[in-house]
Amino acid sequence: MTSIGTGYDLSNSVFSPDGRNFQVEYAVKAVENGGTAIGIRCKDGVVLAVEKLITSKLLKPGANKRIATVDRNIGIVSAGLVPDGRHFVSRARDEAASWRKTYKGPIPTSALANRLGGYVQAYTLYSSVRPFGVTSIVGGWDSEAELSVDGQVGTGPSVGAGGKAKDLKAGGPGLYMIEPSGLYWGYYGAATGKGRQAAKAELEKLDLPSGNLSLLDGVKEAARIIYVAHEEDKDFELEMTWISSLDGPTKGRHEEVPRELLEEAEKAAKAAIEGEDEEEEEGQKTSEGERMEE
Repeated sequence: MTSIGTGYDLSNSVFSPDGRNFQVEYAVKAVENGGTAIGIRCKDGVVLAVEKLITSKLLKPGANKRIATVDRNIGIVSAGLVPDGRHFVSRARDEAASWRKTYKGPIPTSALANRLGGYVQAYTLYSSVRPFGVTSIVGGWDSEAELSVDGQVGTGPSVGAGGKAKDLKAGGPGLYMIEPSGLYWGYYGAATGKGRQAAKAELEKLDLPSGNLSLLDGVKEAARIIYVAHEEDKDFELEMTWISSLDGPTKGRHEEVPRELLEEAEKAAKAAIEGEDEEEEEGQKTSEGERMEE
């Protein structure tokens, strides 16, 4: 079977003999060339962060946002082709508005991820379009005040078939990552872009499934992970947003992390990286000294 796309990469609607869709794979390569983006699901909220590479000294600092608000409780960050990411956000806002018009409330994070996954997958089916060149991370807080806490919709029986679900907990943080193929999964910590491998390794060290990480600690860890995954030869800006619970700092809304807190997190990240570098140098010197003694 061929491992190159000769003749089979001219259209979305054609599979190669070994079942590959080369245009989707090319879109994944476009994502890998973009700045690193991560999402962290904490016990009391969600943190989104992105490494915004500075391509020109003439760019205005703080402008050209890469993290967008979809609805008041949901944000999206993308890695890959920036124009594709903006169109993706526009579609997400349309879906959120449609849901609010129909159901008179904010769209749940899982429902938005489901709709966007289907939309992205549709762009892998037809020869007249191309796949999205972005992988997007969707984070939100589903307010328990606006969902059915007892798991029952409308007026139904309290017991028996169709009755209330006793153990169902409504609301809470949600984090999903949508890939160019339309595939999406729910995550405790997600990373995409050029530095995704290093970022994933750091996220795994946090033991996020245990649910012990607070939102404030998540901000600090997100800054540290972006700095760890960054290539040192390029300048970048750190952009970060968060969504907390109703009794948290953002009151269930998707907002930018306050500048003072962001600067504090960046200082801590730089200090942590410098400390690691010093430890590595000391370790190398120690090993060299032991070799000399031998």
